[in-house]
Amino acid sequence: MFRQTHRVLQLLLCMAALGGALCAQTQKTITLRMMDGKTGKLIATTDFFVRVDHQETVRANLVTLNDDGTGKLVVPGNPSLLSISASYDGSTSYYVNCDANNDTKGKHPGPILDRWYSISDILEKGIVAPNDCIGKKVPEKLQLFAKPGEFVFFVRKMTSKEQFRD
Repeated sequence: MFRQTHRVLQLLLCMAALGGALCAQTQKTITLRMMDGKTGKLIATTDFFVRVDHQETVRANLVTLNDDGTGKLVVPGNPSLLSISASYDGSTSYYVNCDANNDTKGKHPGPILDRWYSISDILEKGIVAPNDCIGKKVPEKLQLFAKPGEFVFFVRKMTSKEQFRD
């Protein structure tokens, strides 16, 4: 009787371990690198705001800070598109994503538009967002590459005029 109980417990333990491993494999994780659009330096923050699939709901608690200053995003559910922004360390002022600058430059004084990125593309090959905060000639220090599972994007602080408008 003791051996049968022992075997059943071992079997249950193995099943629990396998079940945990399978759950861990289905979890999608993206590494975020938020870079200064002019200097190319990494900006370490946990003040990320994540939106998925063109939804208005902003999720602010999905990103944790890694030791190297990058962010770790655990993708909630099974969305296909992602948009990310961030605020200055703990304040209510938002960084302006450099991939959105050309969408509004000179067209209208309204809010800056969000860009959406394919989560499957980020996971499969990695994405470096455009950096429209600089001129046409991109300095070597700003020519970055992304690994599979990595999203690199450039930001700048709001100008006084943009802060006043908002």
